Amino acid sequence: MTPFLVVFALFIVTPLVYSMYLSLFRNQLMGGTTFAGFANYVTAFTDPKLWDGMGRVGLFLVVQVPIMLGIALIAALAIDSGRLHGKSFFRVALFLPYAVPGVVAVLMWGFMYDDRLGLTGSVNDLVGFPLIDPYTKQWILTAIGNIVTWEFVGYNMLILYAALRTVPLEIYEAAAIDGANQFRIVRSIKIPAVRGALVIATIFSIIGSFQLFNEPTILKQIEPALISTYYTPNIYAYNLSFVGNQVSYAATVAIVMGVITAIVAYVVQLRGTRREI
Repeated sequence: MTPFLVVFALFIVTPLVYSMYLSLFRNQLMGGTTFAGFANYVTAFTDPKLWDGMGRVGLFLVVQVPIMLGIALIAALAIDSGRLHGKSFFRVALFLPYAVPGVVAVLMWGFMYDDRLGLTGSVNDLVGFPLIDPYTKQWILTAIGNIVTWEFVGYNMLILYAALRTVPLEIYEAAAIDGANQFRIVRSIKIPAVRGALVIATIFSIIGSFQLFNEPTILKQIEPALISTYYTPNIYAYNLSFVGNQVSYAATVAIVMGVITAIVAYVVQLRGTRREI
């Protein structure tokens, strides 16, 4: 246990303790760093920029995560069905976007979204009107959700597919003898079998949603006017620390986000466990 405990103490506990220590101070242009107690937390809970980003991330989570996991579940069921020809190809093809580096994926989609040189522009020219316009304030969050879904559907599909492969063949044979059709098998055998894996995938997706950073940050380089410096809490904390030199308040924002993420993930895990029982 000693190697694990040493690594855990150095790379998990120490950064958390240091961040909590930093959050108790305040960086000022005049007077330097001063002790602030819990004043930074009071400021964070009344900070409109933080909660604007939090609301955006919350909307992203509520809409994107169910869509992504729904597609992943359908893909896992299709590959596991035995009626899909070339399922090895589809399994690799769906997982391939996850193997693409995140920066490359965002840049690729970012240029595809371009109205002049990208696929979006070609589609709009073909139909003769702006059918698709991702680079607007109304659709930029949807465009980001599309990128994240493309990246992580394959990863979640593998988690669910691995759970499906643990179901004994005897159960399917017994269901077939009893006259169960494919829809009944999916509803009564396969869906309950992946419930635990689905809870894990949901928790991972929730954590990833609260950590949303790469996609909007890179798209900001392409369309600076659409994404603010507080578009998500992570972007806000980054700009506070590295642009505004407010390290202590950035640590406070990070801790608040960490606590909220942990609470939401725990509630989802608790509800999923109760349903499984």
